[in-house]
Amino acid sequence: MLMSHIPAMLVSEKTGWEEIDRSRFSSSWFFKCLVMPMSLLPPVLYAFAELVHPGAIFPLSVPALTPMQLVVSGVVFYVAQLLMVGYMAMLVQRMSLARDHDPGYDSAYALAAIAPVPLWLASLSLLVPSLPFVVAIGAVAWVASILLIRHGVRPLLHIADEKTAHYVANVVTGAGIAAWIALLVVSAMVLSILLGVWTAML
Repeated sequence: MLMSHIPAMLVSEKTGWEEIDRSRFSSSWFFKCLVMPMSLLPPVLYAFAELVHPGAIFPLSVPALTPMQLVVSGVVFYVAQLLMVGYMAMLVQRMSLARDHDPGYDSAYALAAIAPVPLWLASLSLLVPSLPFVVAIGAVAWVASILLIRHGVRPLLHIADEKTAHYVANVVTGAGIAAWIALLVVSAMVLSILLGVWTAML
């Protein structure tokens, strides 16, 4: 039901959001039912792209990554995504507290879990061996994620004041973009170290 509401949630503060708010889902529910399964998409589809059409989207690695190396890289990126959603939830709550409003961790986690859904779905573009297509879908996904944050702040965090909601949305959007970029950089560094150790051991 949540996924079917996503298109309307991009342009409304009511449709979809009110249903989620009334459901009172806990952070653990979002973690198990949304974050864990959706976070699988990027690493699995990255592995698919590397194995099925190597070099078509990402620079061709020499030597090519083995299936086991792809599994290791996938696990690293998967865990990093899970941690990032928790970090974003903490950030959402702290930004609200800075404006004398405590939405509660469950509500903050709900917003942090819903916001990256377009980015997770965008990884499906890796099924198509075209870099321009993947970049275009990724750009659209970023815009969609920003719209979800902006429309989700007031209904999920119960912020009545428009200025406070605007402030929280702006800070979370900026920090979220920086955090997800940092996630990619850190994951790449960790993967590089692991692959370097792996190569040295062979």
